[in-house]
Amino acid sequence: MDIATGVGILSGISVIVGLIMIDGGNFAAYFDKHAVIVIFGGATAATMIRFPFSVIMHGLPMGLRFAFTMRAVRPRELIDEITRVAELARKSGPVALESAEVSDPFLAQGLRYIADGYDKDFIRDRMERDRDNFLQRLDEGSSVYRAIGDCAPAWGMIGTILGMVTMFANMSDPSKLGPAMAMALLATLYGAVIANMITLPIADKLHIKLEEEEISRTLIIDGVLQMRDSKSATLVREMLLAYLPDYHRAEMAEAA
Repeated sequence: MDIATGVGILSGISVIVGLIMIDGGNFAAYFDKHAVIVIFGGATAATMIRFPFSVIMHGLPMGLRFAFTMRAVRPRELIDEITRVAELARKSGPVALESAEVSDPFLAQGLRYIADGYDKDFIRDRMERDRDNFLQRLDEGSSVYRAIGDCAPAWGMIGTILGMVTMFANMSDPSKLGPAMAMALLATLYGAVIANMITLPIADKLHIKLEEEEISRTLIIDGVLQMRDSKSATLVREMLLAYLPDYHRAEMAEAA
């Protein structure tokens, strides 16, 4: 689990709750149903205009899931694992890969292709297509959250304008000035909080996860193709080390 996402959101909520408590703890003063309708209704409507409904329905839950989870296997661990199974393939033949235990499902899929005797072009085409489809879906999730983050502050401003219009239209009735001003200010608050504490940070986190997945899956594809060509484990390892930063390569070289 990616605890940084959860800790970050909880920390942001704690800051807001703490400030309200310092000011007296009147939480009811920070709720306005008109502002809620403007922000959530308006942001939802704008997002539905931007994206097909199917993209929203699978982009929101997928994005939320990957924002709170981390990749099970890191590139360094992948290289060690691929080196191990490459050595197994050299000693016992490609059929031995069928029973090899690996922790990454995408790598396991590639090993099954080798064990089943598929040619190199088929393996490359199929695995690259699977990688690109997965990255596209993850990018759609990031785009949906970024769209919500982009339009939430704008709808907050719309709520502020509506509240100001209501306030100025009822200057002769002081009882209506307070609710109108509350809507104007709280709509801006809701829009800023949703955008800057939830949706935009999640969109940025998903973009980082997308880059990590692209590197890891491309690394796996190259490793599988090298094993399909019966390359030695040492050669496979040296080729895959190019995916790591310099300091990681130095650490792995010292460990070796």
